[in-house]
Amino acid sequence: MKSCVTFGVATLANHSRRTTAAAARAAKVRRAWQLVAGIALVGGLLLYVRYHRQLHRYVRHTYATFITSRLTGLEATPLLAGYAVHGIDVSAYQGKINWQLVAGHRVQFAFIKATEGITLRDSRFRANWRGAGRAGVYRGAYHFFQPNYDGAAQANLFTRTVPLQAGDLPPVLDVEAPDFHDVATMRRNLATWLRLVERHYGVRPILYSNYGFYRRYLAGHFDEYPLWLAHYEVDSPRLPAEKWIIWQHSDESYVPGIRGTVDFNVFQGSFEKLRSLRIPARARPAKGKAR
Repeated sequence: MKSCVTFGVATLANHSRRTTAAAARAAKVRRAWQLVAGIALVGGLLLYVRYHRQLHRYVRHTYATFITSRLTGLEATPLLAGYAVHGIDVSAYQGKINWQLVAGHRVQFAFIKATEGITLRDSRFRANWRGAGRAGVYRGAYHFFQPNYDGAAQANLFTRTVPLQAGDLPPVLDVEAPDFHDVATMRRNLATWLRLVERHYGVRPILYSNYGFYRRYLAGHFDEYPLWLAHYEVDSPRLPAEKWIIWQHSDESYVPGIRGTVDFNVFQGSFEKLRSLRIPARARPAKGKAR
C-alpha cells in the first residue's frame, strides 16, 4: 500500500512538473509572439510615417480605378491654394474634352500632347488644340521624348505636326522615360531636339521632367531652358523657386469637362507673367523640316 501511495505521489509530481514546463514553454512562445507583434507594429508605424503619402496615393489610385465607370465629367478638385494661375496637360488618354467647362473651372492654360518618339501623333491633338483655343485657354503643345531615338527625327515629327503661332505657349519637351542605353547619348538627342525646335519656332522650348529624373540626369546640363517640374506628394517643390516656372503638383485631379483624372499644374507668377511667356508676334515659325 505504501509503495502505491509513493508511486501516486511521484506521478502527480511528474505531471505537475510537465504541466509547469508546458506552461513555461507556452508563456515563452506568447512572449516571443508579443515581441514579434510589437516589432511589426513599430516597424509598420515607422514605414507609414515615412511612406504615408505614397500609400495614400496608391489607395486613391485604386479607388479612382473602381469609380471610373460612375464618373460624370463634372467632378472638381479644389485649386491649389497660394497660386493664381492654374493649368492642365492632356492627351488622348483623357478622351473627348468639353473645353468650355474646363475654362469655367479657372483653367487658364493647357499643354496638349502632340507627338511621341519618331512616328506617333496623338490621336486627339487637333481636336484638343482647336477646343482649347476656342475656349480661350492659353495652349501649348508637348512632345514625349523617347531617349533612344534620334533627336532630329523627333524634332521633325513635332514641327510637322504642331502649328504654333504668336499667342501660343512655347513648345515643351517631356523628358522622363527612364529606359535608355547611354546617358550621354540621351542628352545629345535631347539637346538636338531643343536646338532644332527653338530654331524652327523662334522661341526657347520648355523642358518638362519629374523631380527624380531631373536631379539624376538633367540638372546642370540644360539650365538655360525654363523648367516645368513634376513633383507629387509634397507641399512645394524641393528645387529652389528660381529653378522652375511650372509645377505639376498632381496627376490625379478632376476638372469639369474631363471624365476621369487629369494632371494639375500651377504657374509660378501672375497671369500677366503667363501672358508674357507666350510666343510674341515677332517670332516667325520657319517653313519645312527642322534642320
